[in-house]
Amino acid sequence: MSQRLECLIDQGTGREPADIVLKNGRFFDLVTGELVASDIAICGDRIVGTCGDYSGKTKIDISGRIVVPGFIDTHLHIESSLVTPHEFDRCVLPYGVTTAICDPHEIANVLGEDGIRFFLDSAEQTIMDIRVQLSSCVPATHLETAGADLPIEKLLPFRDHSKVIGLAEFMNFPGVIHKDPGCLAKLDAFWDDHIDGHAPLLRGNDLNGYLSAGIRTEHECTTAEEALEKIRKGMHILVREGSVSKDLHALMPIITERLSPFLALCTDDRNPLDIAEQGHLDYMIRSAIAHGVEPLAVYRAASISAAKAFGLRDRGLVAPGWRADLVVVDSLENCKAEMVFSAGRRVTDDLFATRKPVAPVGLDSVKARPVQAMHFGVPVSEGETPVMGVMPGKIITEHRRYRVPAAGNQTGVDLDRDIIKVAVIERHGKNGNHANGFVQGFGLKKGAIASTVGHDSHNICVVGVSEEDMALAANRLGEIKGGFVVVEDGKVTGEIALPVAGLISLEPYEVVRDTLHDLRKAAYALGTTLEEPFLQVAFLPLPVIPHLKISDRGMVDVNQFALI
Repeated sequence: MSQRLECLIDQGTGREPADIVLKNGRFFDLVTGELVASDIAICGDRIVGTCGDYSGKTKIDISGRIVVPGFIDTHLHIESSLVTPHEFDRCVLPYGVTTAICDPHEIANVLGEDGIRFFLDSAEQTIMDIRVQLSSCVPATHLETAGADLPIEKLLPFRDHSKVIGLAEFMNFPGVIHKDPGCLAKLDAFWDDHIDGHAPLLRGNDLNGYLSAGIRTEHECTTAEEALEKIRKGMHILVREGSVSKDLHALMPIITERLSPFLALCTDDRNPLDIAEQGHLDYMIRSAIAHGVEPLAVYRAASISAAKAFGLRDRGLVAPGWRADLVVVDSLENCKAEMVFSAGRRVTDDLFATRKPVAPVGLDSVKARPVQAMHFGVPVSEGETPVMGVMPGKIITEHRRYRVPAAGNQTGVDLDRDIIKVAVIERHGKNGNHANGFVQGFGLKKGAIASTVGHDSHNICVVGVSEEDMALAANRLGEIKGGFVVVEDGKVTGEIALPVAGLISLEPYEVVRDTLHDLRKAAYALGTTLEEPFLQVAFLPLPVIPHLKISDRGMVDVNQFALI
């Protein structure tokens, strides 16, 4: 018998003092729904005692407080937080998120295996338990130029890594349904592992075919009706509330005690400014309860149900033998984390200081050719012009058509109808492609906003009123090695450098948070009313339809920008 096992048993039975005892509080029993007054004894990384009195080497008084299991974010892209995994750890863990299941899809589309390796190396050092799903769709589409290609042969060497759970969101649902050989090879290789889903609006027999490929989870449901069909067909629904995609309110009707075993929570994409102002999964829990959701249902979704969905059998309950991922909150309703334990360790600044650094990658990934104002021109044509319609709070867009006024021999912007220009510029140094179009819904009256965060291929995306400002913004991104840039009347009025693959800052999350605040102010000065103008820019290039064409005029058809 191992010494560790003997220690767990001795401390659980009370023959030896526990390493840590939380005294005078209550814990939320996610089996019965009761608040149970009890000591909680911890030995190493495990809970060893509940429902009793314990002595301990370290005693912590939590009078008047409630202990709940650590929260599990079941689907996110850490890159969208704009900070490294180490800084994400330091930013989010104090809010009670002790496990994060990430898909390094964004950095993988830029750097391929090097991006995945960077995340796995980081996950071995973080205090929170970061688990990685291997990115299934690199490139995400043949319609755009990505920085890398990850066929099954390049994914398999990572499969047995201790931090890998399975295959990440399978976005190419048309490829699954129509039996694309590359898709089938990946699905077959990971048949016995977890395969994460991504199938917005997919219903009926096509959904049946998609699920028959062994896909079990989904974070793209935007209505309760869609979610219920997918639950009935065996899917575990990941309720999402990020910085742009906000589905929590629409899905609250399904967050019930009866359905909670088939639900989990996720953020997908959330930046440090929103985390600072609102919180993370704790914000979702608070919001749901405030709108009438049963606390038992949402706390189950945040922990035990999430753990079971992804095969993490050691966490999700406050019970002996379970991993000591614990959050001490002021109340179930407020869900304010006052103390957090990750694998039995109390989360403090000193604990974060024990991590080893991981060298950044992709510091020279922005290789776009310089552009000029004339590159953003769109020739006049007869008839209506395709226009992407931005929908606030969503990453989907509408396909709209308008007669857009001409400016000489070029199609101009129409500020009265909020129609401005959008362009995507290849930045991986492969072909120099450049495509222009129009977008409605940003509210810009002047200037331009540009980003090297452009889902999913992460080329430069720039929106603007002035072609000169669009060119300045795009070129500035090359100078700062990627990031976000705001330009007004020929001057850069705000920027943030994201030199790691053009996606991630090397600064502490506090610096990123404060810089984002200044960037928002600069964007609002251009007239936009969008809550998240930068992430909205970042999601514009994301295609939903697999067979799209660029028009003879050289302008990208609006369907190429229909977002999922």
